[in-house]
Amino acid sequence: MTILKLILLISTLLVKSSDAQNSAQDYINNHNSARSFVGVGNLVWNTTLAAYAQTYANSRKGDCQLVHSNGPYGENLAKGNNGFTGTAAVKLWVDEKPYYSYNSNACAGGECLHYTQVVWQSSYRVGCARVQCNNGWWFVSCNYDPPGNWDGEWPY
Repeated sequence: MTILKLILLISTLLVKSSDAQNSAQDYINNHNSARSFVGVGNLVWNTTLAAYAQTYANSRKGDCQLVHSNGPYGENLAKGNNGFTGTAAVKLWVDEKPYYSYNSNACAGGECLHYTQVVWQSSYRVGCARVQCNNGWWFVSCNYDPPGNWDGEWPY
């Protein structure tokens, strides 16, 4: 194998691995795994929501701040460094589950509203995006339709 072919092979593998855990199917699989655990139907990928998430994520590249867009959709945001992935973002949100008390329908001992949006029964579409911020961190946005987390309503 020539050096050029070896370099091309390594470059291809690096590009493929950087896409790992950030595809639409990765987002869907991780959301739906959490949803199935509580008996909630699957989410489907929506390109309109993904485009909305991408536009908003792009707008945060300069400061990488987790500021909600106040748009028409439910929204979960996360950021991390060292190649933070979409899969890692969904895991952060799902890992809030221990802080959600179904009996009181409230968070107890920590944040849980990202988790409840992930499993919100009446949300059935999702679109997500990921960008690298100017400071090197990664920003992930997922948008849900219809939105969840309505006061006084249970997620499932």
